[in-house]
Amino acid sequence: MKNIAILCSGGDVSGMNPALKHFVEYSLQKDLTPYFVYDGFEGLIDNNIKEASYCDVAGIITRGGTKIGSSRSDRFMQEKYRKIAKQNLDNLNINMLIVLGGDGSFRGMDVFYKESGIKFCGIPSTIDNDINGTDYCLGVDTALNIIKTSIDAIRDTASSFKRAFVIETMGRDCGYLALISHLTSGSELCLIPEKEYNLKDYEDDFKTQMKNGRRYFIAIVSEGIKQDSQEIAEWFEKTIGIESRVSILGHIQRGGNPSIYDRLMAYKFVTHAVDGLVKDRDESVICYTKSGFEFKSIIEVTNKTKELDPELISSLTTDNV
Repeated sequence: MKNIAILCSGGDVSGMNPALKHFVEYSLQKDLTPYFVYDGFEGLIDNNIKEASYCDVAGIITRGGTKIGSSRSDRFMQEKYRKIAKQNLDNLNINMLIVLGGDGSFRGMDVFYKESGIKFCGIPSTIDNDINGTDYCLGVDTALNIIKTSIDAIRDTASSFKRAFVIETMGRDCGYLALISHLTSGSELCLIPEKEYNLKDYEDDFKTQMKNGRRYFIAIVSEGIKQDSQEIAEWFEKTIGIESRVSILGHIQRGGNPSIYDRLMAYKFVTHAVDGLVKDRDESVICYTKSGFEFKSIIEVTNKTKELDPELISSLTTDNV
């Protein structure tokens, strides 16, 4: 029997546990022996690697986060620790590895593969949806649904008290979560790193809306914009003339019960990843695009910054404001 392992690296996302469940079940179905690497690359170095069975994944499909833990590892950037990781895998006869993570994790595995020959397949897993080459990353749908629920709840309070709420989403330098949430929530303002903005462009229209009876504003901003959320709230109060509050959603976006779509995508990502490794696809990332699932090289995925859909970004124009 061939041995195959899986680990989670970087930020956790809802969808990792469904992926772990299917990994164990599908590996056994393919006559492979599945192993869990606990706590990401740190677990590779510390030899925290254990054979997995059905018992280990029973009931986890409904849970957010990852049962096997995740981490960001500075040690794995050093060759001496990667050699230790290689020896730990060799001792268990593991020569195939699936990595749930982002482009930084994939770059680390690229170096590891070139040094050790351990085959691997990456599964894009980040709520930021900022990995080039894939239209979708595991965990994004659950995060968007959590944001949707939060915005809908905040709107109730905003309308009751005649307030402007500035709602900050995660995403680092990628405004995907903020943009999609704006388009699907009916918010009045959206600010993202990918689109230059000047708050002055909104002043006349927002003041006119206030005069015509508007009771509240919802502004959705990405954490990577040039101003912090408190500054946007102060602009609403001092310039537009409406009491304002800031709501930073933070890490609630990364957790929660995985959505149906994330559970399904976890199933599909893992199936393709295992099949690719069994068929001697040595080093790749399984991506999802309009053409379906595609294996792409590390270079394709990591050498370029992810660009948002220009058509969606164009919706943020102030021409009609």
